Amino acid sequence: MKNWFVPAIALALGLMANAPGPALAQFGSKPAKIIFPFAAGGSGDAIARLVGEKLQQATGQPVLVENRTGASGRIGVVAVKQSEPDGTTILMSPFTLMLIYPHIYPSLSYDPAADFAPVSQVASFEFALAVAKDVPVKNVAEFTAWVKANPKRASFGTPGPGTLPHFLGDAFSRAGGLGLVHVAYRGASAALNDLVAGQLSIGVLPTADVLEQHKAGNIRVLATFDEKRSPYLPELPTIRESGTPLHGNGWFAFYVPAKTPPAIVERISQLTSAALHSPDVKERILATGSIPTGTTPAELAELQKIDGGI
Repeated sequence: MKNWFVPAIALALGLMANAPGPALAQFGSKPAKIIFPFAAGGSGDAIARLVGEKLQQATGQPVLVENRTGASGRIGVVAVKQSEPDGTTILMSPFTLMLIYPHIYPSLSYDPAADFAPVSQVASFEFALAVAKDVPVKNVAEFTAWVKANPKRASFGTPGPGTLPHFLGDAFSRAGGLGLVHVAYRGASAALNDLVAGQLSIGVLPTADVLEQHKAGNIRVLATFDEKRSPYLPELPTIRESGTPLHGNGWFAFYVPAKTPPAIVERISQLTSAALHSPDVKERILATGSIPTGTTPAELAELQKIDGGI
């Protein structure tokens, strides 16, 4: 997979009003929910809620966000798989659940290709290497020396096992001979809380989640994992620039159960894209450290083939 280590509500309302057929009427005719399979408080959760608000405005029906946590996100995915295929239950998934998990869980209880219909990519994001403020290092070279001198504190937290931050952290550890121990959390916000409190020394987390605490001086970001420097932290080097030939980034996307009628899938995709391109939502997502995207179902399907081969 290439990305493991090495993108007017008014119009939407018009489309809704003129859309023919009884199938289209099913989405927006009753309350809907977006299931985010990780804890509340992180950037993914915030983005889901921003888009949900816009979908609610567009349809006139409640669109709630439900945090269905557990099993590193798999419980929430299965809940959507088992829901009615009428478009009223939408999965907000980081790409790892669809593209990486099939390669690492031999008995995965869902098939990304067979059980889900792609709707739209929602946002792309980066990852960062961060340390607690009491860790006396300012760059990756100093970090490497500190880890080797303090092996008892050489644990790094991530949003969960099998996530891309997990793989990036392990690869970075192996490349430098650091012996870092992985600590899995139920979402980025939980790991960040411990990092800020000093109960965790090291985190590999979405840049979007650590940005505010870094700027406030509560933690320290040392480098980012994308191919290019982060537009949010351009003064910091990439991991590659710091001497380790490693990179990776991620994205969030909307999915619905596989048997959802194509007309409903297309409608949700159009509404989602309109929401993401509305000036207020775009500005607020950019402020979180993520980049709003919005694609057609076909474009998301093609992205899945490129990044994960599904």
